[in-house]
Amino acid sequence: MSRFLPDRFTLMLICTVILASLLPISGEPAEYFGLATKLAIALLFFLHGARLARDVVIAGILHWRLHLAILLVTFGLFPLIGVALGYIPESILPAPLYMGVLFLCVLPSTVQSSIAFTSMAGGNVPAAICSASASNIFGMFLTPLLVGLLFTVGGHGGGFSLDAFGQIFLQLLLPFIAGQALQPWIGDWIRSRKKLLAPVDRGSILMVVYLAFSEAVIEGIWQQFTLRDIGVVVAINIVLLAVILCVTMFGSRLLGFNKQDEITITFCGSKKSLASGVPMAGAIFAGQSIGAIVLPIMLFHQIQLMACAVIAQRYARAAKAAQAEPANAKTALT
Repeated sequence: MSRFLPDRFTLMLICTVILASLLPISGEPAEYFGLATKLAIALLFFLHGARLARDVVIAGILHWRLHLAILLVTFGLFPLIGVALGYIPESILPAPLYMGVLFLCVLPSTVQSSIAFTSMAGGNVPAAICSASASNIFGMFLTPLLVGLLFTVGGHGGGFSLDAFGQIFLQLLLPFIAGQALQPWIGDWIRSRKKLLAPVDRGSILMVVYLAFSEAVIEGIWQQFTLRDIGVVVAINIVLLAVILCVTMFGSRLLGFNKQDEITITFCGSKKSLASGVPMAGAIFAGQSIGAIVLPIMLFHQIQLMACAVIAQRYARAAKAAQAEPANAKTALT
């Protein structure tokens, strides 16, 4: 049953939302906290750039069919489904929450959990590292462009602007490039200290969530939405993830990928990044309340972890059973 319970980070997210609901930060303290949050996010993406080894990029990029399949799902199929969800009546799915669902659909894939689940299930780990990292790099360009296209065409506002792209470049892409430039000198040191640097990953996201929900609480987010509205978002996230998992799993088989590549496509193609999504929301929707926009991402984060943990364990058990069959057959013959 432990795999169905929220992980520690999800519990921390819940506590952060509760803290923001009870003690929202505002005024001059919020300005200083916002500056500290931007610096923490910049540090996070600097570390992402420094962690990514060049040989991994070169080895993984050669498997272009796999990467293309994952990118098409992440930035093609997901957004198309997001647009289709726009036909749900506003009486069922309020417009601010739909904006959050649509924004979720244009985000890049996760890095850490995609690689972890691929490794657990016995998939192509080097390709997963390359594909998940490439998804986040392309996402810095594609996510704001897709927001500009889909949100403007759909009449939801909050579309792409050069200022938003400039914020993403300064806060996310430039630190990533700096980290990648310094990777030959500091990459091994950073990769060997994952536990020491883990608080930067989680702490920066918690800071953004606290700031976002503080603003949303002050503007009355909990008066705007009911538990039924939250339940609708959870149900939509479950259906969305189920559809994508089926497409990636069975579609990769139809396209002739082997089992290891199927695992990689399934886990890298079905994920959406909370770590990239929350700071991107702050940059793209600057000046707006983003509490309702990041809420679907936070819910999807836990749902994808629970579902993929079960699937990864099943892949691992199937691989062990397949390895055991020849050994059992050899024992029977002798």
